[in-house]
Amino acid sequence: MISRWTTAVIDTELPGGWAVARSPEGFLFDDNGALFPREWLKRQDLSILAEHGIGHLDGEPVYLLELQGTQEIAGCNWKGLRAFMLEDDHTLYKVLGYAAQIGTWAREHRFCGSCGKRMSQVPRERAMYCDACDLRHYPRISPSMIVLITRGDEVLLARSPRFVSGVYSTLAGFAEPGESAEDCLVREVREEVSVEVKNIQYVGSQCWPFPHSMMLGFHAEYASGDIVPQEDEIEDAQWFNVHNLPPLPASRSIARYLIDLYVARRLGHAEPVLPG
Repeated sequence: MISRWTTAVIDTELPGGWAVARSPEGFLFDDNGALFPREWLKRQDLSILAEHGIGHLDGEPVYLLELQGTQEIAGCNWKGLRAFMLEDDHTLYKVLGYAAQIGTWAREHRFCGSCGKRMSQVPRERAMYCDACDLRHYPRISPSMIVLITRGDEVLLARSPRFVSGVYSTLAGFAEPGESAEDCLVREVREEVSVEVKNIQYVGSQCWPFPHSMMLGFHAEYASGDIVPQEDEIEDAQWFNVHNLPPLPASRSIARYLIDLYVARRLGHAEPVLPG
């Protein structure tokens, strides 16, 4: 049976439910996974910064315990979100991905950015409130574009010094204030590889909880220019033939989807589905 996950604001005063525990180093897990009986988890003397009800998994409430740091719990270990992304349980990854975004927001908004006073959670709403300033802060979403540039049977892929060794991916960057997604795309491509593009087409989007991005995926055709990698940002960038691609990003990423989609269309294969 496929598990059903829905996000929701849940009252933390209610008893029971499941919970995930998150620290800056990742999520707590044991042999049964990363979901624990909530009441058991809260009896473990954890250094809890914040607790938020984040949704329902198969009808059961799920809560996030955002922790000060990692703690030793018998039979348990800690693992980062990217490691969960590479595993088979996509529903669990969606739960943890959402929890990571709420946890980051909760950690960074304990105090008002205007006056410095402690903020409080707003009942029945995903918001933090400053009584002194009458300000509400909602979870942040940072829009960014990601684009596959193509030239016939060739795709332009690049690698950052931060990537896993050997892996090449699509170009990406965050939108600046006042920019459209298309403006951002053109600017980022120009900055990162000194290439001009044309025929920009929107493909799809994906929540990217590292830590709070909304990736807007595009396809664009090469227009002009020679590849000149941006110093300190791009380690290497090349044209690759669809028949001879380098190691690529993880299969659940929108970067991989953009590549796989173009290759499938070019070669007449069945089109992949964008991971939810």
